[in-house]
Amino acid sequence: MSIEVGSKLKGKVTGITNFGAFVELPEGSTGLVHISEVADTYVKDINEFLKVGDQVDVKVMNVGKDGKIGLSIKKAKDNYKSESGNKNHRSRNNRNDRQQENFEQKMARFLKDSEDRLASLKRHTESRRGGRGARRG
Repeated sequence: MSIEVGSKLKGKVTGITNFGAFVELPEGSTGLVHISEVADTYVKDINEFLKVGDQVDVKVMNVGKDGKIGLSIKKAKDNYKSESGNKNHRSRNNRNDRQQENFEQKMARFLKDSEDRLASLKRHTESRRGGRGARRG
């Protein structure tokens, strides 16, 4: 079986980095699943979704002239929908995705939102006080 763009294959996760996961494909070739192609939701830590040795279904997204293979796990799913819909359609899908999140995903999203709000609050408070410890003479 040759590796062609658009084909769906089974592979084994052989390595994980902070930017993605390496997947061994049939015939011994290896491809990379970028962190943005792991799940439909935001992935802060890829280790929450994959482990070395996991068997995964992947879709071949591109094959470079240098032999590098770009893969996607989220697009290999049968129920994957492209983002070409209108804005209301996307927000409706986003709500459905949130209902199907597991606890770790909900907690990661909550922590990110909380950190963003806290940073915004600190910026606002510092600007009211004069910020950065400046003293008036």
